[in-house]
Amino acid sequence: MNPNLIALTDSILEPRYWMVVPAAGIGRRFSLHKAKQFYDLCGETVAQRCLHRLLQVPGIVRLIVPCDLQQSAWGTLSVTNDPRVQLVSGGATRADSVVNGLRAIADCAEAMDWVLVHDIARPCVALESIAKLRRAVEHHPVGGILTAPIADSLKRVSAAGNIEHTLDRADYRLAQTPQMFRYGELTAALEAILALSVVPADEAEALERVLRPVMVVEGRQDNIKITCREDLAVAAAIFTQQENA
Repeated sequence: MNPNLIALTDSILEPRYWMVVPAAGIGRRFSLHKAKQFYDLCGETVAQRCLHRLLQVPGIVRLIVPCDLQQSAWGTLSVTNDPRVQLVSGGATRADSVVNGLRAIADCAEAMDWVLVHDIARPCVALESIAKLRRAVEHHPVGGILTAPIADSLKRVSAAGNIEHTLDRADYRLAQTPQMFRYGELTAALEAILALSVVPADEAEALERVLRPVMVVEGRQDNIKITCREDLAVAAAIFTQQENA
């Protein structure tokens, strides 16, 4: 058989990897004046640090960033000059933004391709964790997510502010990103859930709601999400340690 034809056939059958990084949110718990992704993290913005790291993931065809295209700060990030980075209009919710990102590659992505969705506010994700996720779910029909065990005691609290009972933390995990799913499955699940006016907390919930199995892959505790001001200082310490390791 013609070697060129073999190579072409392999490229058609082999699933590709795409990445969607929703970044349209403001993060009101962090600041009412500036989106948290544009705050400084070790001399660069959080967005620059995060996207630069994600571009180091091997085999990513395109990195789609649903965001506020009217925000001039995006034009100052050198990482957006990479030909693999595509800025698209974000949505009213995280789920809407992810759907916009998925639609941006509708003309070139295949149903069995993989899509990794990652929070722009998680700049400290380790490349080793992403590689671990990819290895763990590469043969899974749907996909999976990075998680972290819960170290603290977990309490169920009543509306009145009293402890109802203590939960067994061994039964629970903290959801992280990336969350990695087949393009066709993820797109169908998100569009179906949004059509019912249900806003899922993350991509995994969308798959859960349509009764699809989602694999859990243990990540690292330093894959923190920057939510409030003190998280930025923690992220800076983690980032510095990682870079100097």
